[in-house]
Amino acid sequence: MEQSWESSVTDSINAIYLLFSAYLVFIMQLGFAMLCAGSVRAKNAMNIMLTNVVDAVVGSLSYFLFGFAFAFGEGPNENPFIGTSYFALKDVPTSSYDYSFFLYQWAFAIAVAGITSGSIAERTQFSAYLIFSFFLSGFVYPVVAHWVWSSSGWLSPSSGSLLFGSGAIDFAGSGVVHLVGGVAGLWGAIIEGPRVGRFDAFGNPVAMRGHNATLVVLGTFLLWFGWFGFNPGSFNTILVPYPNTADQGNWTAIGRTAVTTTLAGSTAGIVTLFSRRLLVGHWDGLDVCNGLLGGFVAITSGCAVVEPWAAIVCGFFAAWVLIGLNILAMKLKYDDPLEAAQLHGGCGAWGLIFTGLFAKEEFVIQAYDSGRIGVRRSYGLLMGGGWGLVGAQIVELLVVLVWVSVTMGPLFYLLHCLRILRISPDEEVAGLDISSHGGYAYTAPEEESGGPRFYAEYMRMQINS
Repeated sequence: MEQSWESSVTDSINAIYLLFSAYLVFIMQLGFAMLCAGSVRAKNAMNIMLTNVVDAVVGSLSYFLFGFAFAFGEGPNENPFIGTSYFALKDVPTSSYDYSFFLYQWAFAIAVAGITSGSIAERTQFSAYLIFSFFLSGFVYPVVAHWVWSSSGWLSPSSGSLLFGSGAIDFAGSGVVHLVGGVAGLWGAIIEGPRVGRFDAFGNPVAMRGHNATLVVLGTFLLWFGWFGFNPGSFNTILVPYPNTADQGNWTAIGRTAVTTTLAGSTAGIVTLFSRRLLVGHWDGLDVCNGLLGGFVAITSGCAVVEPWAAIVCGFFAAWVLIGLNILAMKLKYDDPLEAAQLHGGCGAWGLIFTGLFAKEEFVIQAYDSGRIGVRRSYGLLMGGGWGLVGAQIVELLVVLVWVSVTMGPLFYLLHCLRILRISPDEEVAGLDISSHGGYAYTAPEEESGGPRFYAEYMRMQINS
């Protein structure tokens, strides 16, 4: 049957909206690259930027071959744990998924590996990045995405059998994306151990500040910009009118989602600014950038289903979650150059709980039922919705912790046993740029004056040592 021109226009606009959102999310890779480069020492800048490129290119192939199928595969053999069709995009497009949807989901998948890379920066062999990035974006992450985002997933709020009569609401991925990447990074950093010189002989932390605040701020703003594709874009369609309203539809919910995203991040940033001023005695711009990102991570789960005022509450507590976890990390002698496990893991976990407390029923119905009249949904405990949604959120948090731990933990340990995870102390002191990539990202950094300026010099020093 021939499609009407109205339907054609609607489908075209929705496709353009989804593609534009995918491009915004992909820009976050540039944000990650700049943030990571500025947060490490100059002698490792080329390495960390190259790992961000590798996350994208390796993730593209693994997500195309297996990842999308594991996440969204459906059909007669579908099950609530893992997808079983659409390998290498076979039979796509379908009535459910097209190439635009694949591209959007691919942009999410490669972001997960970028999060993990930050936790193990400045001390990891390049070959290890290739292995864990392929496994994480091709298998570990897609399975979690299937649980929560596939219509057949056992945690999905769109499933025919809702967990606790609710399903877990993780609209844009505080748990699916950020908690997965954060927990993977946590295990990598634990198994590798701290960087050389990060703690002195008495166990006291030694500051290893990033070399370029300009890149950190640039990366933060690029990530902020990309988050407007990450959160509002997760509606997938924009031209969906709500019944019994003359002027409301997905377009209004998308606008509200952009507002809640901005408010949560901004609140976390300002709380971090003043909190760090009280704790360390000066205004710390780099900590503010991380606090801002922590607010974005936390609101990602409930961005579409909470009121703007609730987003401010989310950002306020996200800042303190990040500050508290950073203090705990120092006491435990845990070294994460980008604070990725604390930021993405800790704030992602808080985001899941926050959604279970503050989700509004009207907005939940808009996000998952296109505003249909007569539909009832579980919603936030503090909004009068009972314990169903909170229970589902806690279950998601726990199963993500367990799943990523039993998959990525053994992988990192295997790489460690095979001696292909961590570089040698000599290479680490010299810097990954000169020891693994043939030269520095810039001219030889000041901190390395007296050290090798070119790869040939480094190799001669190794031969003579």
